[in-house]
Amino acid sequence: MPVPAEPRSQPRPRRGELLRAGVPAAGRWIWSYVRRAPGSFIWLAILIVTTVFLAHLTPQIRYRWILHRSTNLHELSHDPIRVLISSALWLDGGHWWPYFILYNVVHVPAERWLGTLRWLAVAAISHVGATYISQSVVYFEIRHGAAPPSDAFIPDIGVSYALAGVEGVLAYLIAVPWRYLYVAGLIAYYGLGLVEYRTFTDVGHFTALLLGLACYPLTASRPGRWDPMETVRWLKKAAVRRSLNP
Repeated sequence: MPVPAEPRSQPRPRRGELLRAGVPAAGRWIWSYVRRAPGSFIWLAILIVTTVFLAHLTPQIRYRWILHRSTNLHELSHDPIRVLISSALWLDGGHWWPYFILYNVVHVPAERWLGTLRWLAVAAISHVGATYISQSVVYFEIRHGAAPPSDAFIPDIGVSYALAGVEGVLAYLIAVPWRYLYVAGLIAYYGLGLVEYRTFTDVGHFTALLLGLACYPLTASRPGRWDPMETVRWLKKAAVRRSLNP
């Protein structure tokens, strides 16, 4: 009776083959990550393009470009819808990468949790409401002689009001008691700027935070809560498994 041949051992895949196999998997993971928050990444892509565009303008042209898209008193009184939309598509800081981090930390989880329409509603309410309230402060100061009339033309663009509002609504995703610590931290952060500097943008940021917290009705039917301690326990278990199976 013939002796069956021993099965041949399969050759171990080479490092290059492993890398090539990992590239499609990484691409699928990135696409899955992005498509779960389409609004956040479309907005972020626009900000990257517009920031690069501004970087190629001279300082004088850049200033006039930003001024025409600012939500100051002059522009709001002439074309409010245009400037409310356009002001949310530009950054005045010159760098987009901090917002890449902030969008992934704040906007992406909020959009996934609330859904794109509710997330966009929170961002719009915060952006529009904080803009009008902060500019009302400017109008009041000009009217009573506490600020020069030129403040009606001051540049005011950016996405920080919407960001502060979405930070506020994210409180309802966090489990108690960590939610209270999170809200206290936000109030302390934005309240400190309001007390120390007292500019119209500080008023806008604090207002946007309150508007985001007031958007609780949009979160009432959304399932899921994030418990930071559960994440810590999961990380500990993962570390133990890694140490047992190096």
